[in-house]
Amino acid sequence: MPDPVTPPAAATTPTPPDAEHRLVDVPGGRIHLVEQGTGPLVLMVHGFPESWYSWRHQLPAIAAAGYRAVAIDVRGYGRSSKPSAVEDYRMLALVADNVGVVHALGEETATIVGHDWGSNIAADSALLRPDVFTAAALLSVPFAPRGGPRPTEVFAGIGGDEEFYVSYFQTPGRAEAEMEPDIRGWLAGFCTGLSGDTMPPEGEGSIYFVPPGGRLRDRFPAGPLPAWLSEADLDHYAGEFERTGPTGALNRYRNIDRDWADLAAWHGAPLTQPSLFIGGERDASLAWMSDAVKAYPATLPGLVSSHILEGCGHWVQQERADEVNRLLTGWLAALPAR
Repeated sequence: MPDPVTPPAAATTPTPPDAEHRLVDVPGGRIHLVEQGTGPLVLMVHGFPESWYSWRHQLPAIAAAGYRAVAIDVRGYGRSSKPSAVEDYRMLALVADNVGVVHALGEETATIVGHDWGSNIAADSALLRPDVFTAAALLSVPFAPRGGPRPTEVFAGIGGDEEFYVSYFQTPGRAEAEMEPDIRGWLAGFCTGLSGDTMPPEGEGSIYFVPPGGRLRDRFPAGPLPAWLSEADLDHYAGEFERTGPTGALNRYRNIDRDWADLAAWHGAPLTQPSLFIGGERDASLAWMSDAVKAYPATLPGLVSSHILEGCGHWVQQERADEVNRLLTGWLAALPAR
């Protein structure tokens, strides 16, 4: 059985009422999770640079709807295992972690929900292990089947004289040197720059690209925090990264070519389980991946519904918690019983 653990010591980390922190053993190490409610399992997977805490609004809502709501710290984050080798953060390892969590909780199947990198992890978990993950909800980052050419080659070819942020993250230690001297300030700027109510106006230099000799944070807005991110919320995120460092989180980006090779057998494969997509109208992911959304009839044949939230940025489940909760719980209620 999973081991109950004491919630984080920081008083700024409000765990939802009736939720419980646990540590579970998986083949690749240990995963920290927060659990609330009883019923069919709904596993929530966060993105960069977040933690289980990004699902703080969904845990009680999904539990109240009659489900066992579980939000994990992805390996490299929070109190989950942080292996030292870059290759230990490949997609196959993260899928195995998710399967291990389901089994450690005494379940055979789960619905999986993911945001940002978690959307990719959720989609690949369902694609590789349809026997375990019977439905998938994808937030912010659209589903796109494995394709070609090699991802780092694609990213290196965009941006002209400037460097795309995914390319900037590739070299171990480079982004860390920018982030570590002021983790809290870096996270504040990154979250503010991608939020629908605080992102810079169009026409200014894109925060997704690094000018020659510059840093990613050089274009972060310096204004107030977005409405969804309180000082206490920022304290939680910053406290986790101050303790763990950002390398584990950044190593996800450093495996994109390895993932491309590992998933060759699934080249072009559609995701056939019942699915849901929720994106933010102002999220650059939608513009970059507009063709992926148009291809949904072929790539997501089980898509139940797709929703673009007007005026919303990248952090959909935090920016529009009530609306996302309504869409998620409605979709869950319509799924076939398992």
